[in-house]
Amino acid sequence: MSETAKILLVDDEPAMLRYIRTLLEVDDYKVETASTGEEALQRLDKGMEPDLVLLDVLMPGIDGLETLEQIRHKRPGTKVVMLSCVNDTKKVVQAMRLGAHDYLTKPFQKAELDAVIDQCLGQGKTPPGGEVEEVADDVFFIAASPAMRKIRSQAALVAHVDIPVLLLGESGTGKEVLARLIHKLSARAHRTFLKVNCAAVPADLLESELFGYEPGAFTGATHAKPGKFELCNKGTILLDEIGEMPPALQAKLLHVLQDQQFSRLGSRSIIKVDVRILAATNIDIPQALATKRLREDLYYRLNAFTLQLPPLRERKEEIPILLKHFMSRMAEQYARPQLPLSPPLLEACQRHNWPGNLRELNNFLKRYLILGDENLAAAELQPRHDGNGGGAHGDSASRGSESSGGLKSLARTAKDEAEGEAIRQALEQTNWNRKQAAGLLQISYKALLYKIRQYRIAETKSHHKLSAGA
Repeated sequence: MSETAKILLVDDEPAMLRYIRTLLEVDDYKVETASTGEEALQRLDKGMEPDLVLLDVLMPGIDGLETLEQIRHKRPGTKVVMLSCVNDTKKVVQAMRLGAHDYLTKPFQKAELDAVIDQCLGQGKTPPGGEVEEVADDVFFIAASPAMRKIRSQAALVAHVDIPVLLLGESGTGKEVLARLIHKLSARAHRTFLKVNCAAVPADLLESELFGYEPGAFTGATHAKPGKFELCNKGTILLDEIGEMPPALQAKLLHVLQDQQFSRLGSRSIIKVDVRILAATNIDIPQALATKRLREDLYYRLNAFTLQLPPLRERKEEIPILLKHFMSRMAEQYARPQLPLSPPLLEACQRHNWPGNLRELNNFLKRYLILGDENLAAAELQPRHDGNGGGAHGDSASRGSESSGGLKSLARTAKDEAEGEAIRQALEQTNWNRKQAAGLLQISYKALLYKIRQYRIAETKSHHKLSAGA
C-alpha cells in the first residue's frame, strides 16, 4: 500500500479527531474526517473510496456498529478498525462478527495505531511467497491465501479479547498452530501455553489431568498433584478434540468457564484461576449436539467466537509455499540437502486432494526427503479410480491395474480393509466402548481413535463400507 493511502476517520469528539488526524498526516496519509456515522456513509455514497476507515464505536445518531454494518454492505472490501474508550468485550465480538479488521482502545499510542494500520494496509507488501510466522519453537503459521490471511487477521483481533474461542476444521488443518498464534498475539503471550488432547487421555484420567488431585483421591494417589488449569494460571489452555471429553466432565468444565474456579479431586478447597480457554474439534457440531455427545450449554459458552480453518484442498495456492517451507525445515532437521521440487512434482501435489491436510503434506515431504526418489513420490500422489485422490475403494481388479499402484497398492488396500473390519468388529463386540475395544485389539486408546477417523468408521450397525482417508 502506498504512503498516499486514503483514510476516513469517524469520531464525534473534535479533540480526538484532531489528535488522530495529526498522527496520520505525519505519515503522509490522505485523511478525511466525519463526526457522525451518517456523515461517513454520505461520503461513501458520494463516491469516496477510502483504503481504511477508523470508526468510533460510541457516537450520537447511528452508532459505530450500525455504521460498520452499513459500510460492509455498501463497500464490502473496505477495511474498518473500531475505536473505543472502553474495552467492551460484547461490542468487540459483535464488531468482529460484522467484519471489523481490528479494534483499538482509546487512548492509544502512535506505535499501536501504526501497527494496526500496517496490519490492515500492509498486505500489499506481502511478498509473493506468502507470510510465514513463527508462533513457537519450530512451529509456524503460514498465510499465503486470502482465506488464511483473513483467519490471521481475525486471530489478531480475537487475541486481544479475553474470551473463549472455538477452532473448527478437519484433522490436520493446523488448529493447534492457530491456537498458538492467538496466544502469541495476546496479552498472555509471556505466560504458559498448554495443550491437552482430550482424546489421548483415557476418560477416567482426564479429570485428574485437568484439575489435579489430593493424596488418597483414588488408588495410587500418594501425593498431591496440580492439574493443567493450575499450571496454566494466567496463561492459555488448548482443549484439543473437545468432542471426546465425557459429558460429566464437560459439566465441570462449564463451571470453570463460568466461575474460573474448581476443586482438585479429593478436595473441597476452591482454587481460583485466570485461564484463557481455546477449544478445538473436527466433529460435526450439529450431530454432536443432537446426540448429546457435546453439551449444548458448554458449546454456547465456548462459542464466544469461532474460527473455521479451511482444508488444504480449498487453499491449494498455498501448496508450493508449504512445500518449500517444510522442505527447508526438514532438510535442516535431518541434516540432508534440500531436494528439488520440479514442476511435474508440484503439479502432482496441486492435483492431489490431501485428505490428511497439512499433516499428510508434511509426512509426504518427509518420505520424499528420506527416500530421495521423485518418481516414487509423484506416483504416491496419483489419483485412484474413486477420484478422491487418496481413498481405497473399488474392486481388486481395478485396483490391481492402476499404473501407480500394482501389487504394493493392492497389498496396502487389502491391509487397510482388513484392519478397518477388525476395528469395526471390536467396536461392535464392546458395544462401542472404545477403551475396551483398544484393549481387545492390543493397541493404544489414542491409536484406536486415530484409526476410527482414518477409516471413517461410523457408530452404526449398518456400516460395512470403509474408506481409507484422513
